[in-house]
Amino acid sequence: LSVPHGSGEAVSLVERQVSMLRQKEIRMQRQLNELIEVARANDTLAAKIHELGLQLLAAKALSETVNAIERGMRSGFGADQSILVLFADPEMFDDVDAGRFFRAVPRSSEKLKPFETFLQGGGPRCGQVRDSQREFLFHGDSEEIGSVALVPLGENAEIGFLAIGSNDADRFHPGMSIDFLARVGDLVAGALTRY
Repeated sequence: LSVPHGSGEAVSLVERQVSMLRQKEIRMQRQLNELIEVARANDTLAAKIHELGLQLLAAKALSETVNAIERGMRSGFGADQSILVLFADPEMFDDVDAGRFFRAVPRSSEKLKPFETFLQGGGPRCGQVRDSQREFLFHGDSEEIGSVALVPLGENAEIGFLAIGSNDADRFHPGMSIDFLARVGDLVAGALTRY
């Protein structure tokens, strides 16, 4: 409703307050729409984590578990590249055929030096990674990876870690929430400790 004011150039206090309330209402509507969008995205993500949990429960052997994790990262979470690194003797996993997704490395390996800070941190990390980290994780495809989420498995990454790579440099960034990544790490660690 626009009420004309016959006093010339001056704007009445009522008109000014109505204009400010309209602007405030537009901002609040925009914020509400953003919150609804975030809630929908979180609900979708929670459903994907639930589906991953069901797949991990259904796996009867280590190779099935590793394959379920790989499928979950690729199809459920849309990872451009991902890799599961377990801290163990590689010879223990001769029966696991997961291609380049799976790698067993002794915890004391020099190859893990670039990850020392992350492994001592205790929580997921997101953002850009150093060239040496990217090369260890993704080898020939490392140039395509713009951002990475590193997810520790177990307390202080005692089992290993999961790396999820994206071609989008802004997909994983240091300011993003890591709650869902931590839950994925807990699920994967719980499934792997059965073996």
